[in-house]
Amino acid sequence: MADENTTGEGNQPQAVLAPETTPQEVTGVAAETQQQRRGRGGRGGGDRDRGGRGRRDDRRGRGNDEDGGEEFVEKLVHINRVSKTVKGGKRFGFAALVVVGDGKGRVGFGHGKAREVPEAISKATAAAKKAMVRVPLKEGRTLHHDGRGHFGAGKVTVRTAPPGTGIIAGGPMRAVFESLGVADVVTKSVGTSNPYNMIRATFAALTEQTSPKSVAQRRGKKVADLLRRGGASAEVAAADAEAIAE
Repeated sequence: MADENTTGEGNQPQAVLAPETTPQEVTGVAAETQQQRRGRGGRGGGDRDRGGRGRRDDRRGRGNDEDGGEEFVEKLVHINRVSKTVKGGKRFGFAALVVVGDGKGRVGFGHGKAREVPEAISKATAAAKKAMVRVPLKEGRTLHHDGRGHFGAGKVTVRTAPPGTGIIAGGPMRAVFESLGVADVVTKSVGTSNPYNMIRATFAALTEQTSPKSVAQRRGKKVADLLRRGGASAEVAAADAEAIAE
């Protein structure tokens, strides 16, 4: 005997309600579906969702332009692998030391730790960008005067150099001066070879650097007056004062 809910040809189901479904239940399901659609619209669906995402992307873009408008020189100085013994074995991690500079007189360093090398480098780079310092440069290529830095067991000496000297430095110190934008400098490191202490000692020497312009402003004098104390004539001192730029 054929089913009452099917037709005689092909046994295709008819578009009829099931015996247990009432018109009131159908009306309730339709109302609930309409309410869900209205709820999605109320949460900002459709075009408003797309517009909101676009505004968030624009904000992220503006932030990247503000933070990353400058091109930085990033130098990876040291990577150290560390391990922690836990239940079941050892857990390995990595520590990275990175130096970041803009090549125009600003430089910073930072270190980061993570389970993976790329993440540790990213953390160190972000920390270095937040801790950048400005160092006055003579003619945009070398330091204004000699200096010494000390941190822990590390002692470094930095000296200004004439054009064509190059960067006479090794290890972590070279990365600092290359990122800083110094073209001519002579350095010497005595004591520890720990890259962390060498970097900190180098920054201690760089933070003590001053320019004739800043000294003249602090003393309430002109740059030419300071340069004439070395025995130079007024014309030469005036020309040198005009050529000096931080």
